[in-house]
Amino acid sequence: MSFDVAVPPAGGTRTERVRQSYAAARAARADELDRWLAGLLGDEPQVALIAVGSHARRELTPGGDLDLVLVHRGRDDIAEVADRLWYPIWDSGLRLDHSVRTVEEGRSVARADLKAAPGLLAARRIAGDRALADELRAGVLADWRADARTRLAGLAELTRRRWETKGELAFLLEPDLKDARGGLRDVHMIHAVAASWAAPGPDARARTAYGLLLDVRHALHEVTGRSADRLQLQDQEAVAAALGLPDGNALLRILVEAGRTITYSADHVWRSVDRFCAPRRRGVRIERRPLADGVVEHGDEVALARGADLDDPTIVLRVAAAAAQAGMPLAPATVERLAERVGPLPVPWPAEARNALVALLGAGPAAIGVWEALDQAGLIVRMLPDWAHVRNRPQRNAVHRFTVDRHLVEAAAGAAALTRDVARPDLLLVGALLHDIGKGQPGDHSVVGAAMTRDIATRMGFKPADVDVLETVVRHHLLLPDTATRRDLEDPVTVSTVVEAVGDHTVLELLAALAVADAQATGPAAWGNWKARLIDDLVRRAGAALAGRALPPPFEPTADQLALARHGGGAVRIAGSRVTVAVPDRPGLLWRAAGVLALHRLVVRTARAVASQDAGTAVLTFTAVPEFGSPPDPAALEADLRRVLAGRLDVAERLERRAASVRRRPGVAVPPPRVTIVDDASATATVVEVRAHDRPGLLWRVGQALGECGLRMRGARVDTLGADAVDVFYVVGEDGLPLAAEPVLAEVREKVLAALR
Repeated sequence: MSFDVAVPPAGGTRTERVRQSYAAARAARADELDRWLAGLLGDEPQVALIAVGSHARRELTPGGDLDLVLVHRGRDDIAEVADRLWYPIWDSGLRLDHSVRTVEEGRSVARADLKAAPGLLAARRIAGDRALADELRAGVLADWRADARTRLAGLAELTRRRWETKGELAFLLEPDLKDARGGLRDVHMIHAVAASWAAPGPDARARTAYGLLLDVRHALHEVTGRSADRLQLQDQEAVAAALGLPDGNALLRILVEAGRTITYSADHVWRSVDRFCAPRRRGVRIERRPLADGVVEHGDEVALARGADLDDPTIVLRVAAAAAQAGMPLAPATVERLAERVGPLPVPWPAEARNALVALLGAGPAAIGVWEALDQAGLIVRMLPDWAHVRNRPQRNAVHRFTVDRHLVEAAAGAAALTRDVARPDLLLVGALLHDIGKGQPGDHSVVGAAMTRDIATRMGFKPADVDVLETVVRHHLLLPDTATRRDLEDPVTVSTVVEAVGDHTVLELLAALAVADAQATGPAAWGNWKARLIDDLVRRAGAALAGRALPPPFEPTADQLALARHGGGAVRIAGSRVTVAVPDRPGLLWRAAGVLALHRLVVRTARAVASQDAGTAVLTFTAVPEFGSPPDPAALEADLRRVLAGRLDVAERLERRAASVRRRPGVAVPPPRVTIVDDASATATVVEVRAHDRPGLLWRVGQALGECGLRMRGARVDTLGADAVDVFYVVGEDGLPLAAEPVLAEVREKVLAALR
């Protein structure tokens, strides 16, 4: 089992020269120890001296232990031979871990002790009987492979327990370089897994990261004169100086990079182990099930479909969003192919890319692993160049659990659980992702970050009004927690200051949700019931001081759209992704038309509907895109729309039949839907506001539920923001008047909620 370690090229920076000297020193020390130990053993028959651990890998650092096994073939005087070895080593001051075994005893130890087995798999003969050493290594390896499923399952459990105890190297202020998740031992475990043929060994990036950690460990031992592997705060400046780095922050930043690289590699290996150890089902083929255009589920990973268009720059975010929404990891080969083949996004971003980013973040915790995969391949910085400044940036504050970039992703993932609390879930998710983007820059990070956010949001293609909101959210993301915990909430000046800063209800609710997501992503010490109560109180007071919440106005059709209805009783027009239907008004028109779109596997991105009482005309406009694959034949779509308008197509029956034939993966957990009846927002209609996770046929189900309540549609505004539907329906009863009775309002709410579940 080879332990090749990437060594920095000759010459280069001072840090590279220091690291080269460390590698050379370890190699020279290994050669010197080998010669000395061989001399101590002498020419003994039927005996072999074997190194395990650091010296077996020729990686013994100044404070490292010497781990030796004396193997023999049943010699009665082996104790005398051992004493001739161990006592001089102890006298030299070296720390020694030693054992004496026959070949069968060595194999027995490897079979019984999962901690000892990886070391024996990588054992290296120093002196003595070569055939004896080879016999032990071959026997240990054969046993390891013969019982690989059981042994690897146990090793996986042991590794995960170690991670829980030691934490993750990339996010610790005082990391354990060896045993933390993403540390040196994880690479040793990858080699052990590779020896079983269950997964490949570490790739070039993981080997480079391993070499860096080894050099930092070398510097730590040399600077402190201790053998400890925990890089304490008090030693970080000295270790950084020894490595030729500017300061402790620079040291932590390269450690974060190395730790995350190893963690990403290890996660993939342990997923492979889980597959390897799972019960085998004979005759079961691995399906390739479509998830999005150009994206498929393949086994337990998400991959590119055959023939996926890699010339489409939006495919990176589309693949990522599909994986996160399905709660599945990206196949490493897919990530590599995307990084190699896909070009940069145009500026401004297409709407599809922006929606995919929002859908990715809206998947919640499942987005974190997918984001990390893109980050490891350099795709995040390619899409968001400003991300480079916060990437791997440590936060020297015990309250913060994560680096700046990981904190931002965690905050966005946490905000996904709060999307039902805001009218603009897309702005909440993107605002959470960018709220600390100014950290590390000169000046107040909120002010700097707000200016950066304006540029980023503009490049993303947000409308100017939305850019203003995002800039305000980032500028004032600390306003509510700081004011709530440091000011007198009874003082009218406190509330007026907040109201002046936020301007309207939309920004206020975004800041309230972001305050929760930000604090929870920071760490347990940053959030608690006391702080939550204070912020809720401040938001309530500020909300009362602001004008009533404004709902989007009903859609107003153009004269041309109204004119369509005057030809032959109605008209259907299809132009690309836009579908317009203008017909004499009738009950159930919206949901039946939406059902036809769902039948043709079209996903509704936006919909606008209005019914004119005076003209008796209804106008519906949809923006709809294929769920995946090519768009449907416009002629067939138009024919089905005309059939449903004429009452000759049973949409419900066909949709139910199709749903029964399709197996859908459950996907990630999403916040429960929310239905709000706003009975005082309009003088002519009752407003039903729906916020839910989008899925095929959602608009059809909501419209059908409203129809079953005997309601008629006066207007509708339907928007899909990422993976969230934010819909507003203006409805009246059969008498043409707004709903008034409380039991009727409650029934409408319950029926719509039932349709969403």
